[in-house]
Amino acid sequence: MVTSWFTTRRLTIAALIAALYASVTIALSYMSFFPQQLRVAESLTLLPILFPEAIPGLFIGCLVSNLLSPYGLPDIIFGSLATLAAAILTRKLRGNIWVACIPPVAVNAVVIGLLFHIQSGAPLIPMMLLIGAEQAVSVCTLGVLIIIWLRKAAVKIIT
Repeated sequence: MVTSWFTTRRLTIAALIAALYASVTIALSYMSFFPQQLRVAESLTLLPILFPEAIPGLFIGCLVSNLLSPYGLPDIIFGSLATLAAAILTRKLRGNIWVACIPPVAVNAVVIGLLFHIQSGAPLIPMMLLIGAEQAVSVCTLGVLIIIWLRKAAVKIIT
């Protein structure tokens, strides 16, 4: 018998992650949608290390958030797809937390940096470096702390 991926538990985890990502981004929208942004919800992009359900959850959460983006349809489409690609790669690189930090930082630096460059005419390389640095702050600090805390919490629950 083949077990379906779409169990109540997995759908619930994905929905919770989507809701958390969207609500944090929207609540902090004043600092989530501009070239000089600090999208705190990006700290959740390391969750695929622990939960494969985070992949669709992050994608949907980003998609919902980006509906409010001042950059319109390109950000809705390409920003959300960047988050999906980064989540898949993060899951594949989950063996080392520091290596797993690379996809959310690099993919968003390239995609969002290019998007801002096209839409605003800002210089491409500085824009990519800026977005990458901002991503690194969220992912490599708060994101790593979240994963460490969740791992410790799971050990306490199990023991």
